[in-house]
Amino acid sequence: MKTLTEADIARIRGEFPILNTSTVKGHPLVYLDNANTSQKPQCVIDALAHYYEQYNANVHRGLYELSELATAAYEGARLRAAQFLNANNECEIIFVKGTTEAINLVAQSYARPLLKAGDEVLITALEHHSNIVPWQLVCEQTGATLRVAPINLQGEVIAEEYEKCLSEKTKIVAMAHISNALGTVNPIANMIAKAHAVGAVTVIDGAQAAPHTPIDVSALNCDFYAFSSHKTYGPTGIGILYGKKALLEAMPPYQGGGEMIQSVTFEKTIYQGLPYKFEAGTQHIEGAIGLKVALDYITHIGFDAINHHEHELLLYATQLAHEHKLRIIGEAKEKASMLSFTLDNIHAHDAATILDHYGVAVRAGHHCAMPVMQFFQVPATLRASFAFYNTKAEIDILFHALGKVREIFK
Repeated sequence: MKTLTEADIARIRGEFPILNTSTVKGHPLVYLDNANTSQKPQCVIDALAHYYEQYNANVHRGLYELSELATAAYEGARLRAAQFLNANNECEIIFVKGTTEAINLVAQSYARPLLKAGDEVLITALEHHSNIVPWQLVCEQTGATLRVAPINLQGEVIAEEYEKCLSEKTKIVAMAHISNALGTVNPIANMIAKAHAVGAVTVIDGAQAAPHTPIDVSALNCDFYAFSSHKTYGPTGIGILYGKKALLEAMPPYQGGGEMIQSVTFEKTIYQGLPYKFEAGTQHIEGAIGLKVALDYITHIGFDAINHHEHELLLYATQLAHEHKLRIIGEAKEKASMLSFTLDNIHAHDAATILDHYGVAVRAGHHCAMPVMQFFQVPATLRASFAFYNTKAEIDILFHALGKVREIFK
């Protein structure tokens, strides 16, 4: 399936219960906050219920059938994530709470023992707070310096300036695959290659990329890659950290406790090998199981079909935004399916509150990317972000409701 027909979209929407049963203040739900969290198909919901109903048990530890079933499903999810990312080995897949924890794990377990005064960590001006604050913390802890590659008025990292920021001092380059605030798609293959040319290790925030585009960590040759389940049609509270095996093996554990140990005495602890030394305590078992089903689901639809449909929605919404004289924030040449904009002199929070009265759910605020807002000199934006289950008719409802907002504030 390379394109999605109207019948396909209708069938897909029928597989998401909330899109068919939820109403907001008497209106059908128009859910356009997918960059924040995506809705869940029935198959994912069923997988969670099935685990609790049929084989709820802890993994790896029980010598009985329920535990063996849970372990097989949990480890099957790890294998599926490795396939989804085209990792070389499933031991390179670490289950974490989400992208935020993944980046913090790398910052504290990889970067903190490595960095020293005079070293540099490079990020871009597009980053989510989760790819800023962990690096600020580790720089404060080690004496390293945080550098920032600037962006232009289209919301793109300036390639020449990025290259100027790279030097033999650069030990880590951390960047988003796709900006959560603007939708900018970074040319990360090229950016990774430039970072490796100076000997830097690369950390990719893939939270916004995983639902929209195929990811091949082997082809990208990135050192670390992270994404979250809840933006990828799976459960909340779980995500994936991919790391090259040699790097992960050399890193100390991030947390201590049960499951990540091989043996413990009061004198010495011997840790498990990969991936378990990074998975202390009871993990989010049902989350991993649900994530596997979500990855299967979007793979079945196909990224060609997803990309085509979401790009059509973006083009349609962008055209209407120009016709309605909205100020679009971020118009990169390569852009994912989100529209970030301001509406006259109306604060985004006020506009979003009124939109909710028409059943329209969009994000309003700084999107955990305050430096981006500061660069564009706006306090906040409205952000409509599209998924493959959205329709042009829903975008029409959004712009009708935006017209009502203008009427109220006229």
